[in-house]
Amino acid sequence: MTTLATGAMQRLLIVDDQSANIRVMAEALQGSYELYFATSGAKALEIVANHDIELVLLDVVMPEMDGFEVCRRIKNDERTMSIPIIFVTAREEVSDEERGFDAGGVDYITKPINPSIVRARVRTHLELKRARDLLERLASIDGLTGIANRRQFDAFIDQEWKRATRTNSWFSLALIDVDEFKKFNDTYGHARGDECLRSIARAMLSVARRPSDLVARYGGEEFALVLPDTDAAAMPLVVGSLLDSIRALNVEHCGRIVTISAGAVTTIPARESSPSSVIEAADRLLYEVKRGGRNHAIHADLSSGARLRVDSAATRRVTDETLA
Repeated sequence: MTTLATGAMQRLLIVDDQSANIRVMAEALQGSYELYFATSGAKALEIVANHDIELVLLDVVMPEMDGFEVCRRIKNDERTMSIPIIFVTAREEVSDEERGFDAGGVDYITKPINPSIVRARVRTHLELKRARDLLERLASIDGLTGIANRRQFDAFIDQEWKRATRTNSWFSLALIDVDEFKKFNDTYGHARGDECLRSIARAMLSVARRPSDLVARYGGEEFALVLPDTDAAAMPLVVGSLLDSIRALNVEHCGRIVTISAGAVTTIPARESSPSSVIEAADRLLYEVKRGGRNHAIHADLSSGARLRVDSAATRRVTDETLA
């Protein structure tokens, strides 16, 4: 695999078993995009899986795996199915063009190529993809806080649960509730309440910094934190940092400050289990925290059965001073 340009440009993959054809295509597109290329279907699938490719220009006739099969595999993978694929081939039969569209292609260009036509087709399909991606993001973002909404949470947790099950890896989840938020709204008004929720969302984003993490508004004043590949030793530390971050906002709440309660769980998913099991477990812990005085968290390692109460640094300091 080689790139012909670098920088924050859109990434295109050119796939053809003939290097001469790749050079012609690269000359037509070089300078406007970051270009990758592959001379086999297997290599193309590897690049698509690892390099966030945004459009594929794909030859049909290749040894071992033809372009139609490459296209089908890309479209059958939920991680890559939204990538537009333009077939570029010397085959002009209508039946071949139909097969290309049936496989999931968005366009069909015949060789020898016209560089200006290739550039126009690529530009059009990238613009369409950008518009679709924007609509999808808007449909999955909470309008008030700007973080993921419940729809995105449901899709993400299902996807990551399946991955963790497949790879036998750790999976952690926390459900968070703003303490006595109804009283906050009744006292200060809904405008202040909305700003409080936005501040909490920003604080959560400051704690969950990895690209693989998800911060979501679960509903009302409830939030969710999904942390793939986070084990039972690390999750209480993350939850403790979250408690500290919310207290550090120093948002006044009827003579004190806004705090949160959280129920957190960590597990290695079993084959027969579902994400609903960890959601229910985290929800039970959250309810236990709220009954037990709020302003702390309980973490449970579902794999071992171990439980741990987690307090903010400020609460721990007061407790230590009282015991002393």
